[in-house]
Amino acid sequence: MHETHFLSTAIAATKQPLFSSIPKPQSPSSSHHDSHSFPPPKKTPHFPIISASKTTASLKPPPTTATPHSDFQEKVLVAEIAPILTFLLREAHVNGSDLRRVINRRPRLLACSVKTRLRPTLYFLQSIGISQVNKHTSLLSCSVEDKLLPRIDYLEKIGFSRRDALSMFRRFPQLFCYSIEQNFEPKFDYFVVEMGREMKELTEFPHYFSFSLENRIRPRHQRCVEKGVCFPLPVLLKTSEATFRDRLEFCCNSSIPFRSSPLWGTNSID
Repeated sequence: MHETHFLSTAIAATKQPLFSSIPKPQSPSSSHHDSHSFPPPKKTPHFPIISASKTTASLKPPPTTATPHSDFQEKVLVAEIAPILTFLLREAHVNGSDLRRVINRRPRLLACSVKTRLRPTLYFLQSIGISQVNKHTSLLSCSVEDKLLPRIDYLEKIGFSRRDALSMFRRFPQLFCYSIEQNFEPKFDYFVVEMGREMKELTEFPHYFSFSLENRIRPRHQRCVEKGVCFPLPVLLKTSEATFRDRLEFCCNSSIPFRSSPLWGTNSID
């Protein structure tokens, strides 16, 4: 009931006139005038208002009123939006209270066809194991053929198995949003060539691609190399700068950490 009420409210909001109507002035009587009434004002052409202190001229736009054509456009707009909102609520399982936020974050959803874009993308994401698509609704506006499949194919091309590639997208669906040329390629090259780490780490932590190469990955890796320490990727990248610095110093100034320590799992670089 809540979702139905929200949908009705959202659609009703689009039915509001685009412009407020302006009442037409009453025409003076053509037969006679009252003795105390003023003569009707003469219609004079409108000229630009030119200021003596400014060289620019401004034209007052004529008042705009709602027309049958604009009313028709609003009805067409409502007819196009209603199926999209219904799809998000009933098929993508977006909560009614979250619908406004979903649209605000991805307005492009309102321009997508349910039949040719939203529904096929939803089915594809579900087919590869992403069950909670309502948490990743921005992906629904993406083309399966032009955006989603090429990224899966790229991970297979650089050495991941199909199973591992799909596992990475299930763990981190936002991976579909990153550019192959500007994100995947330079970061993967640095991971393999400079860091010399195993691809299994990326399978377990695909969030690696969400961090800046120049501002986070490279600087922290270089500091670890200088100290002779090798942190797991989550410790290396997810921690705040202060926490990372403290862990790095603590690891360098102590023996192997206990199993209960948050530093457990860190290794020294040979």
